Amino acid sequence: MAQLAALIISQDEEFRRQATQLLRAGGVPIGIVEGRGGENAAADVGVVDVRFDLASGLAAIERLRAGHPSIAIFAVAAEANPDVILQAMRAGANEFFAWTANDPSAHRTMEDSFHGAIRRTAARRDAAHASTRQPCVTHVFFGAKGGAGTTTVAVNSAVELARLTKKATLMLDLKPCGEVALFLGVRPRFTILDAVENLHRLDKDFLKELITKHKSGLDILAGAEQFERPNAQDAAALEELLRVLTRIYDFIVVDAGNVVNACALAALYGADTLFLVTNPDLPSVRNAQRFVERVRQLGAGGERIRVLLNRASDQILIAPRQIETALGYSIHHTFSSDYRTVSQALNSGVPLTLANHSEISEQFGAFTRNMVGMKAEPIDSAPAKKARFLGLL
Repeated sequence: MAQLAALIISQDEEFRRQATQLLRAGGVPIGIVEGRGGENAAADVGVVDVRFDLASGLAAIERLRAGHPSIAIFAVAAEANPDVILQAMRAGANEFFAWTANDPSAHRTMEDSFHGAIRRTAARRDAAHASTRQPCVTHVFFGAKGGAGTTTVAVNSAVELARLTKKATLMLDLKPCGEVALFLGVRPRFTILDAVENLHRLDKDFLKELITKHKSGLDILAGAEQFERPNAQDAAALEELLRVLTRIYDFIVVDAGNVVNACALAALYGADTLFLVTNPDLPSVRNAQRFVERVRQLGAGGERIRVLLNRASDQILIAPRQIETALGYSIHHTFSSDYRTVSQALNSGVPLTLANHSEISEQFGAFTRNMVGMKAEPIDSAPAKKARFLGLL
């Protein structure tokens, strides 16, 4: 599902905060553009606060409708007054909601209606774009802790995604001093900071100058060389960057690191899938629990979480079933422990999926085919038939 862009028009800071949380808790990836372009910003959803100043709110609705004919406008009033509803609809609002944040029982009903309207808006947008191009799919990889193998999993998945689909695929390194370029054996001239600092001129042609091409067909937007950036001040720009990239690419793979900071949240909110990479050890599982709890608290889309168990072996002390019970999620995919093969691939700068035909590279192939809904590669059964024939003799 394509990410929606939402614009919030209100003078009430607390309303903007609560509306942002409400928008993002509905299971649809949403980026907030409020504060970065005002009413002229391109958006799919506009939330207009008409609680305290009806005339000003109605005027804002009229301006939005005139400037953006296809935008879905949600008018929010203090109560469901029939006269106010009629005026809002005449001004151009598509939906009307009575703000019930101080009444928990009524607010639950309003949330359900609000989220239903968001899903309908997303469905309409997808249908409108179905005849042109399929919406971009964003996969975000997050590590339960440092050293969990998140970059290894993200990089190999991205390479295989580009190779299998032959579609425009971008690998985005969100970590300060990230290692994606190192893992892929490339030397980027530009980094994600160059994109963030030039959003005003970021189009398809300019982006070509910033990305690094990999021989697999994968595009790379490398991580910054600075320890302190990207930081919280860059989060809004990163969210905008991701929205721009979704209009250019078919697939985006993000290495978001292992810290739930403002920059990671920018990616998490816009993700179609959140791949949580954990190891079968107590620190990883405990941190994975914290991540799941935090995502749920933030309304970042807990239903989008997929647990990946990395470095599994016969000697694991925590069984997969115990991990699933602790996290409340089934294990989506398991990667075996093969330190030697992974280290050789890293040191050579050649991804596992391109370097050899090891068991772990086949696991990445199977995982990626599952990501895009491809059938598993057929296994040649001829050797088995021959062995059976000889056995009969």
